[in-house]
Amino acid sequence: MTAKVAIVTGASRGIGRAIALGLADNGWHVAINYARNADAAEEVKHEVESRGGRALLVQADVSKADDRARLVDETTKSLGPIQLLVNNAGVAPDVRADILEASEESFDRLININLKGPYFLTQLVARAMIASKTAGKIVSITSVSAYTASTNRGDYCVSKAGLAMMTQLYAARLAEHGINVYEIRPGVIETDMTGPVKAKYDKLIFEQDLTPIHRWGKPADVAAAVNAIASGLLPFSTGEVINVDGGFHMRRL
Repeated sequence: MTAKVAIVTGASRGIGRAIALGLADNGWHVAINYARNADAAEEVKHEVESRGGRALLVQADVSKADDRARLVDETTKSLGPIQLLVNNAGVAPDVRADILEASEESFDRLININLKGPYFLTQLVARAMIASKTAGKIVSITSVSAYTASTNRGDYCVSKAGLAMMTQLYAARLAEHGINVYEIRPGVIETDMTGPVKAKYDKLIFEQDLTPIHRWGKPADVAAAVNAIASGLLPFSTGEVINVDGGFHMRRL
């Protein structure tokens, strides 16, 4: 039986870690991509292997073309043809700056990592899937920021909105090859990225009724949506947006 092989970018922590472990629980071999934190990535590798999956560590900056190519090449050589790509790697602005003051440097950094990286990594993986005649799946982790204006992090919102359109573009292009493409759109998820604004969101969730489901989202909630796709439970869907946001997307009166 052909091994089930996935690449998860940004898999050393947070949502990416949960996705990698969830896939391992369902029999997947996982290429664990990370940019900087080798120790955390090594821990994820051990956890994946303890769940019975094979794991490959690949240090790569998805914003760099050579790194993207190496990620795909090493995964294919070590684990086999790629059947699932999860574009999860992403960064927030170093400084939440009003759009009238925000810098080009921050904009370029976020666009390069959050949008250009997955755009061209998807291109590489799609070509590999077509060449190997693999009816694979591609998932991009975006954010409610794809449609929710936060004027103190406009660069982040623009990068996620672009990633949402990227999903539509690749879904339209790859359907003829049997490759389905999905967007998972998390809401407020409890990770180290949201740690600095915990007090703000605690008040919004528990006191101001931000979401119908009154709790923080967990990385495992996002991982569960990825596993539903990876398990083939949405075979007649592509270009689909799956909200994992506690109901935030509903515009309530």
